[in-house]
Amino acid sequence: MLTLLDLIAVVWFLSLWTGYTIVAKRKARTVSCLSFELRRKRTHWMQQMLGRENKISDVTLLATLERNVSFFASSTLLILAGLLTALASSNSISEVLTYLTPWTSQNKETIQVKILFLSVIYVFAFFQFTWSLRQYGFGGVLIGAAPDGREMTAEEQALYANRTAKVIDQAGHSFNYGLRSMYFSLATLSWFIDPSLFMATAVIVLLVMKHREFHSKALKALQEC
Repeated sequence: MLTLLDLIAVVWFLSLWTGYTIVAKRKARTVSCLSFELRRKRTHWMQQMLGRENKISDVTLLATLERNVSFFASSTLLILAGLLTALASSNSISEVLTYLTPWTSQNKETIQVKILFLSVIYVFAFFQFTWSLRQYGFGGVLIGAAPDGREMTAEEQALYANRTAKVIDQAGHSFNYGLRSMYFSLATLSWFIDPSLFMATAVIVLLVMKHREFHSKALKALQEC
């Protein structure tokens, strides 16, 4: 059903996705990037939270973050429903693609494999978004259970703030993995046109994410705060 070039394109795509995830995670420990700066800001946020008697603003902010993640989790379910519906229309999709790209020949089975591959990506994204939601919930519990910082030593404050920030930071990482899945899924759409275009689009997506993570204006603003 798939040509050798298709298989090479899939391996190339997965290698870029996995490789970028590993490299970005390792560089975030030592190099100033969005993940590195946000980790610092979250720790500072939790330190400030411990010094406040009224923590309603902190809980409200965390609830806002949860709503954002919930939106993407719901979106992935809708996209999955659309993709599974498209499986039943693979013949029509094949005819349309043959008309639009006459230099390629894709049968029903090939289209179905590509749709299933795209569906797996969104299933992975859904699991990441829902895990992010749960971790934000854990962070909310820790904020609710936070003791009065005025009755804690500086060492105790630093320890509690760091642990709470770590939970919220992990939630942010899971959300980031889900978003990254959606970005790479856009590259997968070009596979329906041509495997070579699929490989090129995957590189473009990776470069866009690298720029936003390590060289964006938002990063510079965070560094200056």
